[in-house]
Order: sequence, then structure tokens, then C-alpha cells
Amino acid sequence: MLRLNEVKLPLNHAEADLQAAIRARLDIAADALLGYTVFKRSYDARKKTAIVLIYSLDVEVKDEAALLKRLQHDVHLMPAPDTAYKFVAHGEQLAGHDQNPRPVVIGTGPCGLFAALILAQMGLRPIILERGKQVRERTVDTFGFWRKRELNPESNVQFGEGGAGTFSDGKLYSQIKDPKHYGRKVLTEFVKAGAPEEIMYVSKPHIGTFRLVKMVEQMRANIEQMGGEYRFENKVVDIEIEQGPDGGQVRGLTLESGEKIVTNHVVLAVGHSARDTFEMLYRRGVYVEAKPFSIGFRVEHPQSLIDACRFGPNAGHPILGAADYKLVHHASNGRAVYSFCMCPGGTVVAAASEPGRVVTNGMSQYSRNERNANSAIVVSISPEVDYPGHPLAGIEFQRRLEEKAFELGGGTYNAPGQLMGDFVAGRASTEFGSVVPSYKPGVHLTDLATILPEFAVSALREAFPAFDKQVKGYFKHDAVLTGLETRTSSPIRIKRRDDTLQSLNTRGLFPAGEGAGYAGGILSAGVDGIKVAEAVALSMAADQQP
Repeated sequence: MLRLNEVKLPLNHAEADLQAAIRARLDIAADALLGYTVFKRSYDARKKTAIVLIYSLDVEVKDEAALLKRLQHDVHLMPAPDTAYKFVAHGEQLAGHDQNPRPVVIGTGPCGLFAALILAQMGLRPIILERGKQVRERTVDTFGFWRKRELNPESNVQFGEGGAGTFSDGKLYSQIKDPKHYGRKVLTEFVKAGAPEEIMYVSKPHIGTFRLVKMVEQMRANIEQMGGEYRFENKVVDIEIEQGPDGGQVRGLTLESGEKIVTNHVVLAVGHSARDTFEMLYRRGVYVEAKPFSIGFRVEHPQSLIDACRFGPNAGHPILGAADYKLVHHASNGRAVYSFCMCPGGTVVAAASEPGRVVTNGMSQYSRNERNANSAIVVSISPEVDYPGHPLAGIEFQRRLEEKAFELGGGTYNAPGQLMGDFVAGRASTEFGSVVPSYKPGVHLTDLATILPEFAVSALREAFPAFDKQVKGYFKHDAVLTGLETRTSSPIRIKRRDDTLQSLNTRGLFPAGEGAGYAGGILSAGVDGIKVAEAVALSMAADQQP
């Protein structure tokens, strides 16, 4: 099989045109092309009237060696890489593993899900602990909060089966380096669980919330069938660490019920909002450090405006779908302002996990057919400058901002909001324009500049007009800003060793995913879960060596 990249065709090309383009590029007769599959399809929309599709293809031909030799100078033709997943170990290879404590995975977001799946596929029968509820029960609680303002701190957008990614756009792309093709394993397992097959080849795959719910359930069933044990509404409140001359070793966990679980291997995949867990780990002496994150607002525009700006006369084309955008501005005060977690045709959602605080996030369904586009527009902050002095200072920084948002919204879980034009002009908003906000329970118009630090306000006021040069019409007076976006990433990093992926000072503890500071999004979190599961298996194998 050969990999042929950079095959370009017009947006509305016929299916036969792709086969003809392959033959032309390779200069072969029709009978020499035995077959092909699309590995990746993207588009170039820089010329809106002549949008081009760009293909990477896996091609089967007669006399492959001769063709490669003849076209050896074509940098876009090469042997197709082997992307099949290969297990580092299996239960049968870990003699006596049944007599040893089972590995435990804490958290069922994308990272914990794939850590559990790989451990189960290797025959290691993991125990999976989740502080929240099963995904369907969790969905009821979450929609209940949005409609009735009744927050369950253990069952919401942040906590419960599927993690925060369940109530998102379900984006499945990342810029991480992936030489072992772990991302392909993530996508393959998602397709097996019910995701559309197109996620294997489109350049920006997404799933949407409703499909994710069914997929998470199917993957849980598969893990349980292979010996994994799920335990919902089982919150970990303490960790037993045996101290020795060369550091600590995990020996067990304590649940909120008082039950203790004996284990020597713990995958910590708790997500970026498990603040109480971070505090417990810090008290127990696990090495934790503060890390940068970003703060800002959700911004809503008409999706039709974004479509027209990005795709021109081709707006609405089924292959292109709802348009997205990616924006960056380097403000004069040295702060970076950028778009984050852009959700085409979606809604802004209430994402609080603690009482008396307001947090926003974005969500889309697979169809992406809601009226508004939304994205977080955020300002970078850092512990050295903005919250120095303590590893957990970023958590308190977030909490203070979220409390201000709650108060400014009226103390009812309404979110504070403002029109973009008014925010830039420095005046409070009093009524909505053409853009109707999607956030539930509701949006209370006010002056958002009173929530954020001055440096963030000035950077955002500079960025919004600047973004209009990148997306014409973006600086729209009645575009709606909704506050507050604080959970862009974890405010801490639980550092781990590069070789074993275990905590710097606590053996048997495998910090993983977004919460530990090692992922940012569904795909990268799933990839990190696979890496950590492999590290657990190798550690278990090493423990059994005489």
C-alpha cells in the first residue's frame, strides 16, 4: 500500500474524478490501479469562489516497487505507514497478575475511558471509579441545572461518565505529535462504538453530544465484558502512600463511603475541575505545580455570518458544513488573546461544578445546525505573573472570578453578558440586538469589565476590532459576550517522569489527561490514556520480575 498526499480537486468534483486524478499523478493505466481509500480529506478555502478539496490516499497498485522507484523524487508519495495498534503486553504475559491488586482508573472522561479500555483489552481487569453518575443519569441532572437552576456538584458538565467532553462539540482533532498513531486507535474505537465513519478521514472530525452519550455507554459495556469493573458515585477522598528512602509508593485508595481499595497502580484521570482531589493530593505530598491557563468570555455570532465570511458563495455546502474559525491577537500589553473550543452551530452551556459560581462552555450537536456560532475568546495568564506563591493558587484565582460572575449575573446561575460593541466602548449593555444568547438558565446584561483583571479587559478590547481583519464582520456591535470562561485547561500540573509516566515522587501514581496537565481535548486525552495504560502494564510486568 502506498500513501499519496496532496491530491487536489474542486469542491464539487465527481467521484470518478478522484480515481482519474490518482492515475494521472502516478502516470499509470486504469488496470494498474487496484484500489484506494481516503485516509484524510481537508479543504483550502482561501479562495472562497474556488474552494479546493485536498486528499491523502492509501493506494494499491500493480508492481508497487517499480512505481516507487520511478517516482522516487515525489515527496508526496511513500509507503503507507502501519497505523495498526500494537499492545505492549497481555494478561497471559503477566504471569500471576490475577493474584496482585488490580489497577484502578479514577475518572471516566476520554483519558480514563481509553486507559480503562486498553487495560481491559490487555486482560488486566481494571477497576474504574467515577465520582459522578452514569452518562444518561448525568444528562438528566445537567439539563435539570440548565432548566431549573438546580446544581448537583457531583453530576454536571464537569463530573460524570464521559467527562467534560460529553457536553462539548465532540471535536476529535489535535496538534499533538503522534508517531505511534495512537490517535488512529482512538478514532477506530469510537467508530466501533457508533461514531460516524467519516471521523476516520475528515480533517476536523466531530461527533456531538447526543452521539457521544451512546458511544460512551457502548464502550463501557465492552470494558465490562472484558473484565473491567465500573463503580459510579464512588468519589476518591484519600490516597495511601507508603513512604520509603527513595520516595512514595501507592498502596491504596479511600472512598467517600469509607471503603478502602488496595492497589499499587492508579491512573489519575480526574479532569481539570477536580479541585478537591488536587487539594488532597497536595496534602499527601504528591508533587504538584501551578501551570498557565486562560480566562475570558464566550462570544456568539450568527452562524450565517461566519459561514459567509469563510466560504463565500459556497456557504452551506454539505461537505464544508458549518464554518469555524481560529483567531489570535498579540495585544500591546504583551498578552495573547485567542479563540478556544470554537463550536459552530452550537450553544453556550452552564458548566459550573461548585455552588455559587458561574462557568461557561460551548457545545454542539453532530448536525451543528443551531442559529449561533460560539467560541471562547480568552487571554493567557501565568503563575509567575498572575497567581504566584502556591501550587494551587490558580484554583483560587478561578474561584474568585467565578464567584464574581455569579454575583454579577444576579446570584441565580444566570450568566453576566454584554454586547461586544458596548464592551469595547466601556459601557454597560441594557438590551439585546439581533443575536439572541443561547446560554441557559439565562443571560443578565451588565458590564463584564468589572469581572476580569484590567490587563485582560484591555487586551480583549484591543482584540475584538483586530479580529475583524481576519473574519470580516466579527466586530459586530450586538454579538453577545457571556461570562465567564475559566476552565480552558487545568490550573495545575502533576508532573510525571518521562520514562515511566509515574508521578515524580510517588510510584504507582500515573497522572494523566487534562487534569494532570498532559492533554487538551478529547483526542489528546484519549491518546494520553493509551500511553498511560501501556505504562501501567509495563510497570505491573516489572513488579513481577524476581
